[in-house]
Order: sequence, then structure tokens, then C-alpha cells
Amino acid sequence: MRRAPRKAPLSEKLLGELASLKNAVARSRFLARRKLYDEDVAKELNDIARARLRVDTRQALALVESAILIARHLGNQEVLGRALRSKGNGLSILGDNRRGLAFHTRAIKIFRRMGDQTEEARTLIPSIQPLILLGRYDEAFEAAAAAKRILTELGDVQRLAHVEINVGNIYHRQDRFEEGLACYERAYEALIPFRDSEGLAVALYNMAVCLITLNNFSRALASYQRAREMCVEQGMALLVTQADYNIAYLYYLRGEYGRAIEMLRATREECKRNGDAYVLALCDFDLSEIYLELNLSTEALETAHDGYERFQKLGMGYEEAKCQANEAMALSQLGKALPALELFAQARPKFVREKNLVWPWLIDLYQALVLFGEGRLFEARRLCVRAAEFFDTSFLPGKAVLCHLLSARVSLRSGERAAARSECARALKRLETLDAPVLRYQAEFLMGQIEQESGDSPRAYECFQRAREFLETLRSSLHGEELRITFMKNRLEVYECLVELCMQENGSRNRVEESFGYMEMAKSRSLAELLVQHGRGTLPSDPGQSGLVRRIRELREDLNWYYRRLENEQLSKEAPSRQRIEKLQKEALAHEAELVRAFREVSSSDPDQAAIGPASVSLERIRGCLPADAALIEYFCVRDRFIAAVVTPEQLEIVPLTPVPRIANLLRLYQFQMSKFGLGGEYTKSFEEPILAASQAHLGQIYKELLAPLRDRVRAQHLVIVPHGILHYLPFHALFDGARYLIDSFSISYAPSGTIFAHCQSKSAVGCGAPLILGVPDERAPLILEEVQAVAKAVEGSELIVGEAASSAVLREKGRHARSIHIATHGKFRQDNPMFSAIRLGDAYLSLYDLYQLRLEADLVTLSGCATGMNAVSPGDELLGLIRGLLYAGARSLVLTLWDVHDQSAAAFMAKFYQQRSRGKSKALALQTAMQELRQDYPHPYHWAPFLLIGRTL
Repeated sequence: MRRAPRKAPLSEKLLGELASLKNAVARSRFLARRKLYDEDVAKELNDIARARLRVDTRQALALVESAILIARHLGNQEVLGRALRSKGNGLSILGDNRRGLAFHTRAIKIFRRMGDQTEEARTLIPSIQPLILLGRYDEAFEAAAAAKRILTELGDVQRLAHVEINVGNIYHRQDRFEEGLACYERAYEALIPFRDSEGLAVALYNMAVCLITLNNFSRALASYQRAREMCVEQGMALLVTQADYNIAYLYYLRGEYGRAIEMLRATREECKRNGDAYVLALCDFDLSEIYLELNLSTEALETAHDGYERFQKLGMGYEEAKCQANEAMALSQLGKALPALELFAQARPKFVREKNLVWPWLIDLYQALVLFGEGRLFEARRLCVRAAEFFDTSFLPGKAVLCHLLSARVSLRSGERAAARSECARALKRLETLDAPVLRYQAEFLMGQIEQESGDSPRAYECFQRAREFLETLRSSLHGEELRITFMKNRLEVYECLVELCMQENGSRNRVEESFGYMEMAKSRSLAELLVQHGRGTLPSDPGQSGLVRRIRELREDLNWYYRRLENEQLSKEAPSRQRIEKLQKEALAHEAELVRAFREVSSSDPDQAAIGPASVSLERIRGCLPADAALIEYFCVRDRFIAAVVTPEQLEIVPLTPVPRIANLLRLYQFQMSKFGLGGEYTKSFEEPILAASQAHLGQIYKELLAPLRDRVRAQHLVIVPHGILHYLPFHALFDGARYLIDSFSISYAPSGTIFAHCQSKSAVGCGAPLILGVPDERAPLILEEVQAVAKAVEGSELIVGEAASSAVLREKGRHARSIHIATHGKFRQDNPMFSAIRLGDAYLSLYDLYQLRLEADLVTLSGCATGMNAVSPGDELLGLIRGLLYAGARSLVLTLWDVHDQSAAAFMAKFYQQRSRGKSKALALQTAMQELRQDYPHPYHWAPFLLIGRTL
């Protein structure tokens, strides 16, 4: 009897129910109950699954399982073979290549038994890629040849083009990039008449991969973008994420780290949604690489470990080992030597099993670096010598240099100065033919240390100067302030050494001024450059920039590309190619020469040139910004000892002070006394006198160490304090000489550096709008309302907005042109991630990133809240907190709080401060008077000393 045809396609509801079934038993019952054991149903399920493989792979696989059950139940071998092929395709897409290939093999056997060459060829094609990824290249070529033979006989041009794509993939995996590119181009041309969107997208995608290797960035990017457009049009979600990953990788190769990180993070989330395990693992690995380069060690550790676990599940041993090595490097950056060494030891034999020629020796070098950090010099030297024997004759001269530098460090620490000098000289000799500014910095700095320990100060000074020049070059080439901050980690010691050498020549005025210049170079440089660039209004993408400056930026990005390509080539899974390495080196040298020429051609009158170099302010400029009755005291750390520069309009002196650990201990004792106010008002009232006495004692000891040696040199009425390191957490104005607090002798303000002080002093634009007062009271701080009402009364013509109405939109609109801004609210300092420190407004929290979007013309911004002046102090003495954002937004001066304020005393202080301002006193004098008046009611510094004045003050 003839079977009646099905009248309607399977509904989406039914498909959804089928896809949700978890096992074969549930599927069998469902199919039987719905009478779906039908050949047409199996074919339709398979067709739907095939169409959805690149859109929703997991749903497609679930539908294929039902097709397989129906085919087996009916004994239909053709339908079974097609369903098995679809399952193999889906598993391969998800990165499970071994299982995917097993299903392809079973399907091929079925079609061969049936003598169905068309279906056999259709199955051979998708079996090639899993064979490639599993390293079974000979079998991949055999499958391609078999498919070509069948399809040529059948005259199937479209599928022959797909075979061509797979053959190109084999060539690419074998580093035969020109041959691979030719295959992809032939396939692309053949597929155009068929309008095969998926095939065209894959061909473009793979062409771009080859073009990366062949160093054609623009064509590679264009190919990826065209492929992505096709995938979006066709709804192929997995290919879209793969294109996004590769575009992000291109930006990584170009050194555009911020853009690469942003794209990789977004792609990673998309991969999680669509189940693309392979690309997800690649995103983790690339992110870990970037984070390692930027010294973001915790982030590197997390992403490397995620990548390791994912590649392990995928059975990709080489990639798994690389992630494990990155994980170990991150642990070593975090000071966790033992687990780092254990991971390195686990990764090394994996690279050996993969027959990699380079990575085992690289692991030896990394282990030697960790052992050196642990003081295990004999073991470090042994591994280092072993690695150097390999790298000295390899295609990796940079790694050979690292080996010799490490050997020099081991010798120097062992007291073998002659051996250290010899190894360092070998490294410098090799660097003469390399463009490796990071290594040049390290080598020159190390040679400076060797000469300094040998007592040859002039030669040490020359080496440190060269090291500094290389460091400045590196720093100025980084894009983005956060990248610059993290990059400077552990790279500021050269400035300390130069300060120390200059200070040894006590009688030389020029050397003292030079020392101060190095102190400024080491302090808050990223913030200073941020403010200067913001003041100029020139952004990297500004179309008004000259063509020459844009070309300089492009050349820098091109060089990043070549350097990264060289490193990838040298560390590739297969044996490095001398020919490709030499070609890359030649092209890099040509770009370097062009960059040098471009720098020479930049006219000093070109305003865009300012965007290239770092911001700097001379000593004379800082002096010129100091009022006649003011002095600037700038602290700095040299070899774990504080020094202080005293700058007045007439003179500059640098004074050695006390060891850093002593101040750290005294500061901890003082902060312990302050913490007692967290125990409640009843406790502090009961022990008011002993708490005050203990606090004054600690503040008195700190005064003797940090201020007493300077008092005779300071003949001023106002002090500008520039702290350093842990001193950013110290209220200098509360230091106690036994009879008086420092605020009783001077009005006091603060600045992150002398350069930033001068920048704030020279800002002239002040808003002409009404003063803006915002208050966000709640049950934790009900006196905020009373405070803002008192401030509004004291500030003539002000506009007061409270509660939910005091929103971020109001601050943006009304605050833009306000003469002054006062915000009374809760502040939140994030020690774990200070860039997300924030203040609460009526509708949202405003973080540092939000402050960067504000534009303010205010002469004064006051944040009366909890710890609004707290900062994390990052490498380079960079302050990460609200200060950074408000200065960038345009404020000339700030009043902030150094710790969580007492609600009642804070309200009283603010009322007194603005009353003094209304009487015509300067900000500094008003702050001084308000503190003195408040102290009469609240004697302990906890109440009257948290307030800081920063920026333009007099």
C-alpha cells in the first residue's frame, strides 16, 4: 500500500519539544506517541538541522538525534548516513573533532556500501577539517583527493570549490600560506556564480587568515569584514563570532590592545551563548596573552586557566600547553613561585610530545627567571645556560638576549661583577642588530646597575640615561592611559637610580634640578598626559591631525604587527621557517627606517606633534605657578628611603629623610587608632582622651620623620604637598609637632605631582553659571539635607537640588557651566577595582569612567561623602580614584575626603568652609579656618582632618 505524503511541515512548537528531550528513551517515546517514525519526518529533521548547524548548533544536534532514531527504526541506511554526517558536522563545529570524525567515518562507510558516490563525496568534504585539526594531514589529503575524484566525474563545480577550501586549510596548517591563499581564491571565484553565501564567507575568512601570515593587514581586515557581513545576512551565528575573533586578533597584532580586549570579551560571551567551544578557548588564550603583556596578572591567570580547561576538553595539546604556560607566567608575576614552577614543569613535556622545537627551551628560560626571583641562583643558572645554548643558534635572538641578561643578573647577585658585565655586554652586542626597545631598556639598566656596584658612577649614569630614553620611547607608543599605567609596573627603578646618582653630587645645582626632573618623570605621568591632551582637545582619531602624524601612528601600528608576527613565527607549533622570518625582519626594518624619517620631518610647529610625545613641565614653570608665600614639598622614594624636594619661587633643595618601612609602621599605628571610631560613638566618647593622645603621638612621630627636617627650609604661609606611595593616605595637615598641628602653621593643599599642580594653576576658564549644590540624603546620612541647605545659604545665587532630582543628567547639564559644584552624598571607594570608585547621585552611581564623560568649568568641586578622596596608588605613583576623573572633567580644584566622614561633623565643617568663602577668603585659608573652628567642638583629627584641598588653591 502506498504511503500518503505528509501534508504540513513540522511546526516550531514540535521542533522545540523534540530539541528539549534529554535522552534516547525520551525521544523514542515522544516519536512513537506522536507517530513520527516516518521517513519524510527523518529527512525533514535532517534538513532543518543542517540549516541550523551554524545558527544554533546544540538545537540542530538534538534534532539530528531524533532523525538517527527514526532512520534506525525504519532501517533506512541513506537517511541514517545523512543524519550521522550532520551529527559529525555539528560536533566538529563545537570543537569535538574526534567524535565528529568518528560519525563522518561511519557515514562514509554506509554510503560506500550503498555505492552512493554523491553522498560519499558530500561526507568526505566535512571530514577533512577535523583531520587537519587533529594533525592527521596525510589522511586529510587522501580524503580531499577522493572527494575531488568523485566530484570531477559528477561535474559538481560548487562542491569542488568546497574541497578546494579544505585543501587550502591543509596548506595553511602546514605553513604553506601562498598555496593556501591560491586555493581560497580559486574557491571564491568558483562559488560566486552559485551565490553560495556560506562557502563565500568561509573562503574570505580563510583568505584573511593567510593574509595575516603574509602581513597584508588591510586586505585581511577587509576580507574578515566582508565575510562577517555575509554571515550576518545569512544568520550564521558561529561564523559571525569566528570573524569577530579574527578581527580582534588583527587588532591585537597591531598593538591596539584596548580595541582587541573589547572585541575578544564580546566574542567570548557570544561563543558561550552559541556553544562555539573552540573560538571561546581561543578568546581566552589571546586575552591571557594581552593581559600578561600589560602586567594585568590576575586577569591573565583567570583567562589562561579557562583556556587551558577548554583546550584540554577539545584534545588540543599544543594550545592546552600554551595556556598552561601563560597561567604559570601569571602566577610568577603574582609572586606565586612554587605553583608557577609546577605548571611550567607540567607544560614542558606536553610541548615535547607535540614535537615543538622552541617551547621546551622557552619553558626552561621562564623557570630560570622564577628561580632567580626566589634566590635559587644555582638552579636558575643551570637552566639559563641550557636555554642559551639553544637560542644562540635559533631564530629567536630576543630570547637569546634574555638568557644572557638573566645570566648577568645571576652573576651580579652572586658578587661576580666581571662575569655579569661580560654577559650583559654580549646581550648589548646582539641588540645592536635588533629593534627591541624593551630589551634595550633592560640591558642598559642592568649594565648601569653593574657599573654602579663597581663604583663607576659616570658610566652607570650614561647607561641609566640610555635606559630612560628607551623607556620613554616605549611609554609614548602605548595607546590609552590604563595601558600606560599597567605597562609601567616594575619599570620605574631607572628614575630612582638617576635621582640617587645626581644626589651624590651635593654641590651641583644643576644636578639637584636634574634630580627633581626625574622625580617628576616618575610621578603620575599618565594623569598629567591625560590632562594635557584633554586641554589640547586633540584625540587620536581627530580628522584635523596632519597626514604626517597619522602616518607615524600607522607606522607604529604596522611595526607592532611585524614584531608580533615575528614572535608568532618563531614560537609556532611547527619548525620555524628561516625564509619567512628573514622576510618579516626585512619588512620590519623598512618600516622602522620610514618611521625614523617621518619623525625627522615632523615640524616643531605642528600642533599635532604634541600628541606624540609625553607631557612635561619644567621646574621654572612649576616655580612660576607658586605664589610668593607658598612652597611645594614633593616626596619621593629612592632605595626604600623617602626624600623630599622643597621648591620655592627662589630655590630648590632635596633632603634625604627616613626609611619607608618606618613610616609604613607609624601609619599603620595611626590608622589603627582611627579604626576605633568604627566601634561606635559610645566607645569613642568613653575613651576620647586616650584615643586622641595615642593619635597625636603617632602623628608627632611621623612629623619628626617627614616634616621636622624641612621646617628650617620652609619660609612660607602655604604648603603644596605632593605625596608619594603610602603617603597619599596620610593627612599631612594633621601632623603634630607636640604643640600645634601643621594646619595651624600653614594653609595646606595637595597635588599628585608638580606638573599637575602647575596645570591646575594655569587653567583660566571658569564657568559663568550659578553654583550647583546637589544632596542625596538617606537614612544612613540624614544630615546631608541639613548640610546642603546650610551650604546653599552661604553660597550666594546657588541652585539647590536634592534627592532623586539630583541626577546624573542634572550634573551633566547644569554642572557644565557652574562656577562651583557641591555634592553631598555617599562615596564608594573600590580597592579591588579603583577605576569603579563612585559617588551616588539621585538616579545612579557615578564612576570614574562616568566622570571622564563630564565637561566641567568649575573653579571648585566639593564631594562631601565617604572616602571621596581615597585612591589606589598604582605603578608610576598613579592615583586611581575620583580625583583622576574630576581633574580630567575640567575642575580647577577639589575638596574631597580621605576617609569615611562623620555625618554631623562633616555637615558642620562644610557650613563653616563656605561661610569663610563667602567672606572672601581663598579656598586654602577657608579650609584652614574651618578646620580650626571645627576642632573646638571635635578635637580628634578623625572629625576635622579628612578634608583635602587639591589643585588650584590660592
